[in-house]
Amino acid sequence: MPTITINDRRIEAEEGTTVLRVARANGFKIPTLCYHEALRPIGACKLCAVEVISPTGKSRILLSCILKVKEGLRVITDSPSVMEARKRAFQNLLTMAPESKYIRELAKEHGIDLGPPPDDCVRCRLCIRVCNEVVGAGALKMEKRGNLSYVVPTEGLCIGCGTCANICPTGAIKLEDKDGVRTISIRDEIIGVHQLIRCEACGKYFASQKFLAHVEQRTAAHTDIKEHHKYCPTCAKLFSDRIRSLEKLRRI
Repeated sequence: MPTITINDRRIEAEEGTTVLRVARANGFKIPTLCYHEALRPIGACKLCAVEVISPTGKSRILLSCILKVKEGLRVITDSPSVMEARKRAFQNLLTMAPESKYIRELAKEHGIDLGPPPDDCVRCRLCIRVCNEVVGAGALKMEKRGNLSYVVPTEGLCIGCGTCANICPTGAIKLEDKDGVRTISIRDEIIGVHQLIRCEACGKYFASQKFLAHVEQRTAAHTDIKEHHKYCPTCAKLFSDRIRSLEKLRRI
C-alpha cells in the first residue's frame, strides 16, 4: 500500500482512496459541506482544501475530497495557506447563505473567524440622533463589542414611540404591535416592551403610556394640545378639524 504523509505523520493508505477519507480515518479534522460517502465527490464547497508539497518543495492548494492517494504524497491540513483558502471558501458560502448559523459554527469549529453575523444595521446613527435630539428619550447608544460598534438600548429609557424603527433606513430596528403590546428590538436585543392604550374615540391601540407621559411633560405649556393626548392621531386630527370649523362658524 502507498505511504503518504499528513502533517508529518506517515500513514499507509489504500490505493485509490481520497486524502479526505484517509485523513478523517486517522483523526485529522477537515471540514466539508458538499461531501457524502454515498456520492461521488465533486469539490463544490471547497472547504476540504489541503496543502500538497511536491518533492521539489513547491506547494499547491488542492481539494482533499477528490485528491487520490499516491506513494510519497505529502499533505498539510492546517497550514496558513490552507486556513486562508478555507476562510475564502467559507466567505463565499456565506454570500449565498448569509443567515446560516451552521456555516459559522463549522468555521469556528475549524479555527476560522468569520466575524459577527449580519444584523442589517449600517451604523448610520439616525436612530440614536432622533431619539436624543428630537424625541429626547436617549434610549439608544453606540457600544464597542470586540472590533465592532453596535447600536444598543440604554435600559429603562425607551418610551415606546417607535421613531427609531420608522427612521431606520434598513429595517434593522423592528417594531411589533400585538395584543395591545408594543415590542421594539434590534438584532436579538429588546429596546423596549410597552403596554399600549386605546384611543377614547375609536378604541384602537395607538401609543404607550410612557410615550404619552413624555409628550404631556414636553407640551405642558400648550393646553390646547394636551386635550388630544387621549386620541389616536387620526381621531385627534378629526377633532381638530371640527374645532377649527366651529371656530370659523362662530366668527360668521
